[in-house]
Amino acid sequence: MPRPERLYLLDIVQAAEAIARFLAGTSQDRFASDDLLRSAVLYKLTVIGEAAARLPADLQARHPHVP
Repeated sequence: MPRPERLYLLDIVQAAEAIARFLAGTSQDRFASDDLLRSAVLYKLTVIGEAAARLPADLQARHPHVP
């Protein structure tokens, strides 16, 4: 049974919120020098990409204004 699209969307939102928390109050210099922080953000971006890639085509067709 395929996973419901709302769960993929929830994954995307939760990963984006996590990135916002990770980066809150962080300077560009700190981000650039903190390997752990960069790795955490990269992981969450990967989660977003994987979830977006699994969204059904009909969802994309229903919302053509969303890239």
